[in-house]
Amino acid sequence: MREDDGPGRVAVVGAGMLGLATAWFLQRRGVEVTVLERHHVAAGASWGNAGWLTPGLATPLPEPAVLRYGVRALLDPASPVYVPFTADRDLLRFLASFTRHSTATRWRRAMAALIPLNERALPAFDLLAESGAMVETREAIPLLAAYRTPPEMQGLLEELDHLRAAGQRVEHDLLTGDQARELAPSLSGEIGAAIRLHGQRFVDAGAYVQALAAAFRLGGGTVREGVEVTEVRPRGNGVTVVGADGARETFDRVVLATGAGLGGLAREFGVRRLVLAGRGYSFSVPVDPTPTGPIYFPRHRVACTPLGDRLRVAGMMELRGPDAPLDRRRIAAIVAAVRPLLSGVDLDARTDEWVGSRPCTPDGLPLVGVTASPQVWTAGGHGMWGITLGPVTGQLLAEAIVTGRTPPELTPLDPLR
Repeated sequence: MREDDGPGRVAVVGAGMLGLATAWFLQRRGVEVTVLERHHVAAGASWGNAGWLTPGLATPLPEPAVLRYGVRALLDPASPVYVPFTADRDLLRFLASFTRHSTATRWRRAMAALIPLNERALPAFDLLAESGAMVETREAIPLLAAYRTPPEMQGLLEELDHLRAAGQRVEHDLLTGDQARELAPSLSGEIGAAIRLHGQRFVDAGAYVQALAAAFRLGGGTVREGVEVTEVRPRGNGVTVVGADGARETFDRVVLATGAGLGGLAREFGVRRLVLAGRGYSFSVPVDPTPTGPIYFPRHRVACTPLGDRLRVAGMMELRGPDAPLDRRRIAAIVAAVRPLLSGVDLDARTDEWVGSRPCTPDGLPLVGVTASPQVWTAGGHGMWGITLGPVTGQLLAEAIVTGRTPPELTPLDPLR
């Protein structure tokens, strides 16, 4: 039942994981919710995502290790982190701010803000499962980070030490190459060592978000696809949403969950923090035998997720405009990186080649909360962790919108910071 002083009608702009999770939790609190989507459900970063639900690994993107790539590597299309040479003013501003935040001190500060979200991430998925219409999440048994040699593990082991020091524990153990292949026969003989991570999950991200939309509709919610919102106009205690076709509708509140396009509508409401598209690539290939859990190749930043009889292979961080076409050099770079590391995988039988824009902020923290207008709220900027942290973000944001009180977990994510 809706709380007496809460909003009666809310519009959510964006039908990805964040938008639909927020809509579902608002609906659970008795609010009438309409979701407006420019394309279709899960059209953005949600569809081809690796689908890892790994709060144990959810860390701020700006970190000292990123700076060690060097300028030459960043300009190389085969690099795991690629920044095409450009004079784009927003990109240059983003990179300058990103660099300032890539220090150990600022990483620890951002990590402290993420830990409370990480701790509630998987329980939020369990709440969504209560709808009875959701795709089940799967235990990542095992989740392996695989390497050619034991010394290569040192980087991730140091990161796990930093996480432990920051207050986030991830249980893990070390494996030889043979032990790793016993658990995941699709690893090739090139793999000589691995780290097995415990307590994580995974899901088919696109199917999950589609199921979330179905559960929301089943509860009486409305999802309108093919609706591009071009303007948001607060008026008194309400807000008018204007579509590209000129259609207008008034709600009590609006939540902007537009992914990499968040800044476009939010900027006039005091949201100055830049949001850029950190584009990720993926494709799927036949695999035999199918791994029972995800495989990660940290040296190449490539994540592999078993989906039925196929393996989704995902990776790369490319700072480029969200509407730029798929760059086949990036697909080729992923293929070249994993070809010697996988066995029983036909990398030449690729389907579902995809690029999606993950919304990244220069300080590595999302933008979640009320803007300069009390009628306009934002939910976005999670970078690589939108799937993992989408449900808990939606849960907390729904609480804030309905009660008017900001949960402490959202305070560091203030979109006006």
